[in-house]
Amino acid sequence: MEEIVTSTTLQTEIERRLAVCEPEVEVLLVQVSGTTLRLFIDHPDGVTVALCERVSGHLNDYRDMYSLEVSSPGQDRPLTKPHHYTRFLGRRARVGLRDAATAADEEATLPGHRSVTGELVGASERDVTIAAGDGIVTIPYEQIARSNLIPGD
Repeated sequence: MEEIVTSTTLQTEIERRLAVCEPEVEVLLVQVSGTTLRLFIDHPDGVTVALCERVSGHLNDYRDMYSLEVSSPGQDRPLTKPHHYTRFLGRRARVGLRDAATAADEEATLPGHRSVTGELVGASERDVTIAAGDGIVTIPYEQIARSNLIPGD
């Protein structure tokens, strides 16, 4: 029977492995799309082709199951951890919600919206606060499906 591995499980495994051999590399996001395993990484000195090649080499055994892609986060950098939101306070971001909020939902951030776009104005270990067109919105991390910076801001 084939084992199903989630991207969260893969990300944890990859983070542990890279912490030993490339301790300054931060794994921002791991995505699995069909047979492709995509990693977005960051480094205090920036991400170079050589770094991507080294990281790819450390993860060579994943090539048995996946086509491996390792890259920099790019301008639309994913935000996946509380400290990412804190680091980019003042920047604009798009936050995709797990479910569209409904007016009947007492914890609704913006009824009917599947995403919120605006300036990151606050972040804690529990939630992020965004100044959006409809006002100030606080979104618990567990309601976030995907989030990224908006390029050009």
